[in-house]
Amino acid sequence: MQITEKTVREIAIENPVSIRVFESVGIDYCCGGKRSLSEACAQAGVAIDHVLDLLAQMDNDSHSQPLGSEDWRARPVHDLIAQIVEEHHSFVRRETPRIGSMLSKVSAKHGQAHPEILQIEPLFTAIGQELATHMLKEEHVLFPYIEQMEHAARKGAPMPSACFGSVQRPIANMVAEHDDAGALLAQIRDLSNGYTAPSEACPTYLELYRGLEEFERDLHRHVHLENNILFPRAVEMEQAG
Repeated sequence: MQITEKTVREIAIENPVSIRVFESVGIDYCCGGKRSLSEACAQAGVAIDHVLDLLAQMDNDSHSQPLGSEDWRARPVHDLIAQIVEEHHSFVRRETPRIGSMLSKVSAKHGQAHPEILQIEPLFTAIGQELATHMLKEEHVLFPYIEQMEHAARKGAPMPSACFGSVQRPIANMVAEHDDAGALLAQIRDLSNGYTAPSEACPTYLELYRGLEEFERDLHRHVHLENNILFPRAVEMEQAG
């Protein structure tokens, strides 16, 4: 199969360094990763030849692998879950109040001249509230169950039972919540003109947009690890057991 016919999700899984390329050109490789590379390029408004050139350059650069783009397909599920919780869940918990505080300050000072900030503030508040509940459900219910599945599979024991039945049910809920958070961040990106602060922006305004952009980037990597790697592995374990 030619790379242009592969889905963005497949490319990101097979070649984690491609994540940096997709981020640089605005291609969604997590929630929207089911599209072919050709379709994703068309939606992002970027020439596919340009993306192919970037991917080739990344492959040739031995120092290009970005932090957090390790190949997790063969690593223990327990290690992958630890990575998600310790890096990405911690990031969300640390950055949500920091960005929220900056949004309050920027809204008070610049909201009249830049009403888009007044629209961004409740959107980000909604994201923070949704992710807080979402992460607790993962850490206290879904992730421990997946680790129990891995333990059973390693010992050749039957899969553990759960109140929710198939693991596919909570996974479907988590994926839907990922989609919701991604859609809210896409609205923020549009409202902020791609996180481009106005020319008269103060340091807090500039740091706010930098923080929002990094929040979006981290969430994409976070969702990629869950939607594209952890959750499919959990379903495979259940089906094999």
